[in-house]
Amino acid sequence: MADNPPWSVIFTGQAKKGKDKLPDEIKENLLALHLDLSWNGPSQPKWPHYGKLAGKKKGLDIRHCHISSGRPTYVAIWKVTDLNVQIMEIRYVGTHENADYRRVS
Repeated sequence: MADNPPWSVIFTGQAKKGKDKLPDEIKENLLALHLDLSWNGPSQPKWPHYGKLAGKKKGLDIRHCHISSGRPTYVAIWKVTDLNVQIMEIRYVGTHENADYRRVS
């Protein structure tokens, strides 16, 4: 039996709602991202347009990436909530056009 992943990655209520609305192919991509986050931590440079969100309050660690390309483009935004215990929250899943990066905190 495989060991447990080092990171706990949970979905917030808003992210769960967004996940439920995704097309099946995009849900598969989100599952792959969830696994990558669980096993490899918050830094995901292999995902398209991955990066930390700039302009956030000092001490906040919020990141995002695209989980699909084309139109519409789907994105995921996650936050490191506890670096010592290794917990992350996926805070938004949905279209890039509807993502409000200023409100994700």
